[in-house]
Amino acid sequence: MDLTAIEQEALNLSPEDRAKLAQKLLLSLESLSEEQIRESWLIEAERRAREIDRGEVQPIPAEEVRRKARALLR
Repeated sequence: MDLTAIEQEALNLSPEDRAKLAQKLLLSLESLSEEQIRESWLIEAERRAREIDRGEVQPIPAEEVRRKARALLR
């Protein structure tokens, strides 16, 4: 099963089961070394840069992100 299929299956879970899965996935990252974490972030940054370069996504200005985050925290 590829990542897209796994993601689709996970999104079909109940909110409670998704929360449990998310917690397990996040906890699994805590066992990574600092180097593994850095490498993972580098891979993710490169993936996102490619998406922007190909026009698949549009960057969001930092001020807009801050404004939305503040609104969510109210």
